[in-house]
Amino acid sequence: MEYVCRVFVNNMGFFMLPLEPLSGIATFVVSAQSVSFTEAAERLGISKSAVGKSIARLEERLGVKLFHRTTRKLTLSADGQAYFAACSAALNEITAAEAALTSGGKNPSGRLRIDMPVAFGRKVMLPILLKIGRKYPALEFTLTFTDRLVDPIEEGIDLAIRFGDPKDSTGLVARRLTAQRWAICASPTYLRQNPPPQHLDEVQNHHGIVGYRSGQPLSWRVNIHGVPSRFVPPPTHQIDDGIAIIDAAIAGLGLCQMPLSLLQEHLDAGSLVTVLDDCTQDLIEVYAVWPAASHLRPKIRYVVDELIELGSQGMLD
Repeated sequence: MEYVCRVFVNNMGFFMLPLEPLSGIATFVVSAQSVSFTEAAERLGISKSAVGKSIARLEERLGVKLFHRTTRKLTLSADGQAYFAACSAALNEITAAEAALTSGGKNPSGRLRIDMPVAFGRKVMLPILLKIGRKYPALEFTLTFTDRLVDPIEEGIDLAIRFGDPKDSTGLVARRLTAQRWAICASPTYLRQNPPPQHLDEVQNHHGIVGYRSGQPLSWRVNIHGVPSRFVPPPTHQIDDGIAIIDAAIAGLGLCQMPLSLLQEHLDAGSLVTVLDDCTQDLIEVYAVWPAASHLRPKIRYVVDELIELGSQGMLD
């Protein structure tokens, strides 16, 4: 009979605890997806009696009823529904891991849910993802653009793009893609009416255009006396969309701070001018973040590897 072991680690080293055999799990999952044990038996290629005995042994071991049985229909109990969700997710992960190992990641396929910051996602990431989508038509994208922090595990996101080192990475894997300088800028019209600040403390005399998240205005990323710091500008205009922040600055509403890659075309066109360059030279890293349990999936592995390679070539700047 086949057994698996769970490995625990303590300060004394490793020890192993044997678990019950898992042979009944697949039978349970198929039964939960069927209307009867007869249908489950046909799908599994075994007898109806074998299915019933397998489920009975599983229920005895767990000490709960997994199914409500009638002559016409088979339905999950409340405990059965919870157990089915856990078991089906685990089997999906095993299947995905095996696919990753056998396919070598050459043919990424399936739905890939990616969340990105609005402005950076649309301007930098989207063209790259569309190119990948054309190359691998078996990939199905669900793309969301939001400037709020998302929890990939809680919100069912396969891959998230984030600025800054992820501080709470429990259950997540993070890989650095590139680094960006964030510049403070304003329109020439605004700066003609409001003398450009020469020091950070002079920003308090200006109108600020700041990000807005979870009901609060966001601070700026600066370097003060050689120390990376957060600076709180006047939150005159609070906007939760990066593109709209840039548009507001071009319109002459005040000073804003955004990644230089998103400002460059406007700086080149003369519709925006940077200020306080001496305190905005630090680079902010950009990360790809995904649930740790998904790290072997070919669709995620391929896209992350592609992004890392493009980042090393400067294509994400």
